[in-house]
Amino acid sequence: MRSTIKEYISQNPELQRFIREQPQWYRELSRNPNELEAFEIASLHYYKKTIPDHIAKFSNGVQMASMMVSMFQAMNAQS
Repeated sequence: MRSTIKEYISQNPELQRFIREQPQWYRELSRNPNELEAFEIASLHYYKKTIPDHIAKFSNGVQMASMMVSMFQAMNAQS
């Protein structure tokens, strides 16, 4: 692997952890250093840090809060 790519990965702990958990990327980057962007995108998908993942997480939080509010309202209505 090129030293510039090693240095770039070593500066980002999340990328370091990803390449340790997915060693096929080490081979891929050694053979084709131009795949660095694909490597970063794969890392984002693996750790669920893409925009759709953030939206889904936010949506789940709002749904949970809505359910809690409706439960509290139902409890107050019974009293």
